[in-house]
Amino acid sequence: MEYKCAERLNHFTTGIFAALDEKKAQLISEGRRIYNLSVGTPDFKPPKHIMDAVADAVRDTDNYKYSLVDTDEMLEAVVDYYRDRYDTVISADEVTGVHGTQEGMGHLGMAMCDPGDIVLLPDPGYPIFEAGSYLGEADVRYYPLLRENGFLPVIEDIPEEILEKTKYIVLSYPSNPVGAAAPKSMYEKMISYAQKYGFFIINDNAYSDIIFDGREGFSFLSLPGAKEVGVEFFSLSKSYNVTGFRISFCIGNKSIVSALKLLRSQYDFGISYPVQKAAVAALKGPRDSVKAQCAEYQRRRDVFLGALREIGWDVPDSQGTMFVWLPVPEGYTSRTFCEALMDRAGVIGTPGTAFGPMGEGYLRFALVKPAEELAKIAGIIGKSGLF
Repeated sequence: MEYKCAERLNHFTTGIFAALDEKKAQLISEGRRIYNLSVGTPDFKPPKHIMDAVADAVRDTDNYKYSLVDTDEMLEAVVDYYRDRYDTVISADEVTGVHGTQEGMGHLGMAMCDPGDIVLLPDPGYPIFEAGSYLGEADVRYYPLLRENGFLPVIEDIPEEILEKTKYIVLSYPSNPVGAAAPKSMYEKMISYAQKYGFFIINDNAYSDIIFDGREGFSFLSLPGAKEVGVEFFSLSKSYNVTGFRISFCIGNKSIVSALKLLRSQYDFGISYPVQKAAVAALKGPRDSVKAQCAEYQRRRDVFLGALREIGWDVPDSQGTMFVWLPVPEGYTSRTFCEALMDRAGVIGTPGTAFGPMGEGYLRFALVKPAEELAKIAGIIGKSGLF
């Protein structure tokens, strides 16, 4: 007997990703060489001091028990890090660990929203923003990120009657997928609007350590009034290459943090002790590797995009993140160009429409290979006849 899944799951489809995976499997079966730039999994290694901390932790038998709560050691490490790195004062009760921003954002809607509450999400935007809000039964609305606006929100264009009914707005800079960075002035404007209309700001701060051309990576919480109107998710995944450990924190407004803690207490036994030790080592340890890695991501961007321009692809520089967001050539949609790249060059990217309707006309590549290999991939694209 076949089980029919819950109605809410019909909202989620694999869509383009399933089609691309099927195409990739076909090409591999034909013996084709594949260059996968579709997934943002860092190819850098975790720093040794983090791996050593984990190795020590797993040899301690006490660390195999239920953790239940965030340790004081980890919470204090977050507090100290925010003071030193972002010149921002937070307290331990304004922090909760989550199993990655994906999980934290995925449950935030259930903790914050009642059915019908309006939430404002970026388009294009990371898919979990929509999924988490949908599971909270929110009324999801979108604000467009347009190239002519620097891929920044224009909150003045959102009708006042919408703002008055909004529960929260999600911001994410440096932005995955569009690779834009935002000035502090944008956040300051958002804080003033949040204060005026009574909504909250949810800031995804995953990429403040991967930001280019001398721009400043900062915390939204460093700005006056921020903690009164919002929280941010701060992740160690991309800065320290510990994506599989799922280490992230929701930080800021105490009432929101407490609501998320309460929800998670009903189904979770907490971040394991060895992973918490990894977090402490990252937060308290040296940051030289983080800065060097950022410089290398920028070099990859420069080499890769420079090589793409040489083959005739007019692409703009990204301002941050480990991704580049590129306009597809005339005559193609995002999906048909991705398929053509796979067919004729063996190169896999992610079509912009995977991140929302406003992603049409764009393609995302991840800078997850050495600069020299990215230059080689650009050359292969150039020989494909697509340009």
